[in-house]
Amino acid sequence: MPTITANGINLYYEDNGPADAPVILLVMGLGAQMIAWPDEFVQGLVGKGFRVIRYDNRDVGMSQRMEKAATPNLIWTMFKARLGLPLGVGYTLSDMAKDGIGLLDALGIQRAHVVGASMGGMIVQLMAVNYRERLLSMTSIMSSSGAPGLPGPRADIRRGMMANRPSGADRDAAVAFGAALVKSFSYPDPARPEDAHVEMTGRAFDRGYYPIGTRRQLLAILADGSRVERLKTITTPTLVVHGGADPLVPKDGSVDIARHVPGARLEIIDEMAHDLPPSQVDRMVELISGHAVAAS
Repeated sequence: MPTITANGINLYYEDNGPADAPVILLVMGLGAQMIAWPDEFVQGLVGKGFRVIRYDNRDVGMSQRMEKAATPNLIWTMFKARLGLPLGVGYTLSDMAKDGIGLLDALGIQRAHVVGASMGGMIVQLMAVNYRERLLSMTSIMSSSGAPGLPGPRADIRRGMMANRPSGADRDAAVAFGAALVKSFSYPDPARPEDAHVEMTGRAFDRGYYPIGTRRQLLAILADGSRVERLKTITTPTLVVHGGADPLVPKDGSVDIARHVPGARLEIIDEMAHDLPPSQVDRMVELISGHAVAAS
């Protein structure tokens, strides 16, 4: 699949389904590549009559690495965020939302349904705030409003997220670290093959291992702060989905999104954590396609 210039940077994307079908744009989360959207999920949406586009966010996978962007110290940045001081990050979530809209522009797509997971949920929230005329519907999955006081990750997962990643020169160590971290916040789904996390982490490593990009994306999340007041302005039909067993971004984050977005529909899936488990793919396809059809 090709790389295209969007919002002044190069984004790697994949386009599935008929060119004249309504578009669903998929936006992935922190440090995750577009391949984290299960192929079965993508093909399920195509089977429902949609054209499905997924892409690597900036600084991850095969999209442009923002090597000249500022990367301030994470701990110091978190401290400054609590004090309300300027953070000086390299780019913002609003920039990343503009990337997705820029991709639609480059492909000649006027309006689309947007679906975001985790950080991607934050990005599509900002699309709905800033580009409402371009959106047919919005679905936020396992994300948060960013409101202060919401519960955070389980302690062991927080430590894993903050830890330094292994060197890219040591594939085995990097894959083992990544697979263990992902497993720690994923649902123990019997339908998932035992080696699935290792296989996916290995694929991601081979496509483009760039942990400093993940750090810059995390800084962008910190800089965005609370979206509560902005969420209240959203007029796009909104579906909010969260896993009831999510230990990374607890479901309270999505409850708060739905509380503030006018008319939002909330779905909590108990058999899901901070992932898209195989046994829930069909249910997710039905929820998102049904929401898109109703919005249209």
